[in-house]
Amino acid sequence: MMSGARMLEEKARAVLERCRAAGVRVAVAEACTGGLITASLTGVPGSSAVVERGLVPYSNEAKVELLGVPVPLLQAHGAVSAEVVRAMAEGLLARAPVALALAETGIAGPGGGTAQKPVGLVFLAVARRGAPQVVVERQLFPGDREAVRQGACLRGFELLLEQLDGA
Repeated sequence: MMSGARMLEEKARAVLERCRAAGVRVAVAEACTGGLITASLTGVPGSSAVVERGLVPYSNEAKVELLGVPVPLLQAHGAVSAEVVRAMAEGLLARAPVALALAETGIAGPGGGTAQKPVGLVFLAVARRGAPQVVVERQLFPGDREAVRQGACLRGFELLLEQLDGA
């Protein structure tokens, strides 16, 4: 069985290779993973040709200041929601000179979950320059904090690869 770190490295390499081949640069906004996506990408030599920036807007204030997420949206839906992750991805794409922006927000645990928003709930979004809409996905990852963070990273990489495939 491949370790979580090894799976992240392999997916990161695949994303970087595909982006490089397509001439695409990427920016990432990570709330739940706290920089793990960006760290996985930048751990690969040559990643600077693809990775433009990685942000960790962990607090609501950071989401507002760095990404332009509207305060009323946060108040109405909460930080862990499809609406907020869409705004994060759109805000990142608007602020970064990239073709693809990946954003995620979630509850890694072990605490902080509710019946409506349990531990392991993660929303991911990919915004693509020139594309008519943002791809938003709701996931529920099982396991402990590290498993949730790794699951969010891997799914984020898969979403980027799907966008590169034109899916």
